[in-house]
Amino acid sequence: MHNHSPAAPDTALNSFLAVSLDELIAEHSAADAEAAVLELFHRISEEVPAYRDFLAKHGVTPKEVTSSEAFRQLPLMNKPNYLQAYPLPERCRGGTLTSSDRVAVSSGSTGHPVFWPRSMRDELDVAWRFEQVFRDSFRAHERSTLAVVCFALGNWVGGLFTTSCCWHLANKGYRLMVATPGNKKDEIFRVVRELGSHFEQTVLLGYPPFIKDVIDAGGALGIDWPRYHVKLVFAGEVFSEEWRTQVGQRLGSESPCYDSASLYGTADGGVLGNETPLSIAARRFLAEHPQAARQLFGESRLPTLVQYDPLSRYFETLGETLVISGDNGVPLVRYHIADKGGIVSYEEMRTFLKDWGAESLAKYGLDETQPIRPLPFVYVFGRADFTVSFYGANIYPENVTVGLEQPEIAQWVTGKFVLEAEEAPDGDKFLNVAVELLPGIVPTPEKALIVAESIRAHLLRLNSEFANYVPENKQLPWVSLHFFEDPEYFPPGIKHRYTRRQDR
Repeated sequence: MHNHSPAAPDTALNSFLAVSLDELIAEHSAADAEAAVLELFHRISEEVPAYRDFLAKHGVTPKEVTSSEAFRQLPLMNKPNYLQAYPLPERCRGGTLTSSDRVAVSSGSTGHPVFWPRSMRDELDVAWRFEQVFRDSFRAHERSTLAVVCFALGNWVGGLFTTSCCWHLANKGYRLMVATPGNKKDEIFRVVRELGSHFEQTVLLGYPPFIKDVIDAGGALGIDWPRYHVKLVFAGEVFSEEWRTQVGQRLGSESPCYDSASLYGTADGGVLGNETPLSIAARRFLAEHPQAARQLFGESRLPTLVQYDPLSRYFETLGETLVISGDNGVPLVRYHIADKGGIVSYEEMRTFLKDWGAESLAKYGLDETQPIRPLPFVYVFGRADFTVSFYGANIYPENVTVGLEQPEIAQWVTGKFVLEAEEAPDGDKFLNVAVELLPGIVPTPEKALIVAESIRAHLLRLNSEFANYVPENKQLPWVSLHFFEDPEYFPPGIKHRYTRRQDR
């Protein structure tokens, strides 16, 4: 965990520029992560007014917390008991927003914006994750690289955060030019056509379904993607290895472990981990061996699997969900992020794979002549609450409910629905809403369109992520109307769930 004393910005920048990735990971791998997170706890309990009050209300005396066992007994933070309970400045170091110099925005469950202050020193901590991807996977220290940021720009978490981290890499000496068309396809195509041929490789960074849309639409316009030696950086959604292969084939990729990487990040915690060639190769093995995946993850679906630096973000598990600690503009100690997942040590993963006959992962695309980072793994299935992720936007049932409560529509529907982000056979994603009709109401295409337009209108009104992340041509959901007590979606006698996930 990193020190945020007043002199830290210059120190952090100088350290980032001077210290190699090899040195940093070797140092962090040898460090005592439990001692580091304990030190973070004591520092935050002194520097952050909200956390001091939070501990006092739970009867915790910080000076008495002197062991890992005591740390694991500390109360969990979550959105209701901490983020929503204290004013934003009190959750920052020194009780003031001036400890940070920039801010990002994400949507809360009601669509109300949530602000996340941070500083350059917070970005530098995350920039190491980008460096892992650009160096270990893309060899950007050896190849001239055009990085095209395809996340939404503005105050949204993804775009400018990604841009800043890429700029830090360029400042460190990587042969990197950063272009920022955001999620505007025409501008992305313009950048690639005008600049791509001047670089040895082009990296597209964005949400998986949007990047696929870009690749498909660009191909239809005659862009010869293989010519640009395209690499991909994803964030925000789980995807299958079949999807990775399909997208890679359209780019002419022959090295799935080295031509793409996904980041695991949240608005509150920053980037928590990143795919590596090792984690991708392991995931591709597990995709071919579902029994092994079920044994390791406890489910037949395949989660995102990344490696993480425990001195940057410290993970614990609570049942089947994840808890993190880490420094940031709003420091977090034992914060329950409500993501379903788990952690696996590096040694446990290697032993597990060996026991399943995968001591070598060369067959799955890993170049085992290259150094392997001995970092632990975290896997995540996605939100453990009732949200659905679509183009990186968290879609909440509460937002959809408003669209169904409009006077004309309320005459037809019960208010029950099932929300799911589905994937078509060609890999395109769409937002599907199955809606239950009142008894005696007959479904018609006209009613379905009216419902879809109402849901879209209120998602655009209530959910700022949906309005800014989801391409306009994908904002109208596919609405299917179902008879009352339809056995597939609305069986009687059981508790209704408003979301389904197609994660694999």
